[in-house]
Amino acid sequence: MTITQLQYVLAVAEYKNFTLAAEKCFVTQPTLSMQIQKIEEELNILIFDRTKKPIQLTEIGQKIVNQAKNIVSEAGKIKDIVEFQKGFIGGEFRLGIIPTIMPTLLPMFLNNFIKKYPKVELIIEELNTDEIIARLKNGHLDAAIAATPLEDEKIKEIVLYYEPFVAYIPSSNSISQKHEIEVSDLNLDEILLLQDGHCFRDGILNLCKNQQISSKNSFQIESGSFETLIKLADEGLGITLLPYLHTLDLKDKDKLKLKEFKEPKPAREVSLIYPKSELKIHIIDALKNTISGVVKGAIAFYNIQIISPIQKK
Repeated sequence: MTITQLQYVLAVAEYKNFTLAAEKCFVTQPTLSMQIQKIEEELNILIFDRTKKPIQLTEIGQKIVNQAKNIVSEAGKIKDIVEFQKGFIGGEFRLGIIPTIMPTLLPMFLNNFIKKYPKVELIIEELNTDEIIARLKNGHLDAAIAATPLEDEKIKEIVLYYEPFVAYIPSSNSISQKHEIEVSDLNLDEILLLQDGHCFRDGILNLCKNQQISSKNSFQIESGSFETLIKLADEGLGITLLPYLHTLDLKDKDKLKLKEFKEPKPAREVSLIYPKSELKIHIIDALKNTISGVVKGAIAFYNIQIISPIQKK
């Protein structure tokens, strides 16, 4: 059997469809099917149960896929070892970024990075933290940018910057006249939250850990967009918290509604994360240096308190 054949097996296992797997592997469906059939004949077993829709792995097929992931991953590292030894900064690099960081950070560094490192083929995906961790571990991502610490022994974290939380409070709210606010000023029932799955939401819940969300409200909404939460706040439906970088592009009239916290200011730690076995260190260092360089001028040093992005039970 060959590495290419194992890659075809992994594609079918992931997409549960021979035609879609062939498209992802850039081969025809008959070619992919024939190569998988050759492995099955060589081993005298069935990897896939083709009678089920979608296609399912057989019991032995699942064990083969688990081993194939390790083999394909290790084989791919041979090229990485050579490039690392040569100090080459180039090749394909898959980067995940969480949704609450991507819209503000990516435009700040991407243009600089691709101009400085034109040989790097950067493939960027917007993913939540759970998806990022899973893809880092199965080899589908090389690195990611996320809120940390994640407390995962298999993931290495390099801190890029600390980003304070800022409150967006319309003038109709009772605490809008304060110059600076404290965590004790917040009422969790009034805070408009991002939907479940966003670590910034979990950070807010951890910040207000001594409070419980009441079920007495006349409405309950969770959005995936800060812009939606800001508009709802402007309608007098509550307040919201924003990451500092997101506030830089607000209109001047909206910036008047921002309230900073007293020191130590609650903040999230933003890091470049990657598997401890990752070999594309030259590209990771290049990303770190590029991002740190552009963010340094945007976020001044604060006396901060890091808020965990992991939901506390």
